[in-house]
Amino acid sequence: MANNKKKNLTPIQQEYQQFQSEREVKRPVVKNCIKAFFVGGLICLIGQFIQTFFIYNFNFTEQTAGNPTVAVMIFIAMLLTGFGVYDRLAQFAGAGSAVPVTGFGNAVISAAIEHRSEGFILGVGGNMFKLAGSVIMSGVFAAFIVALIKTLLIQWGAL
Repeated sequence: MANNKKKNLTPIQQEYQQFQSEREVKRPVVKNCIKAFFVGGLICLIGQFIQTFFIYNFNFTEQTAGNPTVAVMIFIAMLLTGFGVYDRLAQFAGAGSAVPVTGFGNAVISAAIEHRSEGFILGVGGNMFKLAGSVIMSGVFAAFIVALIKTLLIQWGAL
């Protein structure tokens, strides 16, 4: 298939393709994966410490400690984004900082900071959930579907 595309190109286009491939910057994929793995793991480790703190100091169970842990992790990410620290971490770690829940907090507050000059309602409020809104909507919809299935299974006596 790739050869078919090259056959359909003019000689000038083929020359440009070769020129481009010779000068293309090679990405250090393995190095980036390792950085993302360790930074994402460090973020999760911090979350685990916070969850353990809630379990031992506030008498939460493992099931109930998750909600305040997520809230604290998002709050920390928002603070670090506000001070410009999280952006540098994201530049270094890539997906390692974007995939955990802290990436969600960063996405929300970054849009709010970027559009604050447009006012609180139309700027911050209108643009804060552009990126994160689809994530929230997907989560709410998925929770609704799971709750509906569970309710039906309970009603039918399957659970």
